[in-house]
Amino acid sequence: MISILTQERLLGATLGVVLTGAVVLEQRRHIYSSISNAQSQSQVREPSFAKKSRSEFAHIWNKAVDQTFGPLIKSLSSRGW
Repeated sequence: MISILTQERLLGATLGVVLTGAVVLEQRRHIYSSISNAQSQSQVREPSFAKKSRSEFAHIWNKAVDQTFGPLIKSLSSRGW
């Protein structure tokens, strides 16, 4: 037969395991729900440059580079570089 002391230890260990398992499961549920809420509340942001504005930006950039370095390129071309 199992002694009273052994029964108490087994009961204490069993209750500890059950309580720890319940706490861990509750914490995981709380973490997963907070992650889910955070993802559902986040908004999808528009890109800073849409396709149209990207092409406009590229055109303006190229025009600025041509205006800035155009005289230098003409000068170097006239010298045979």
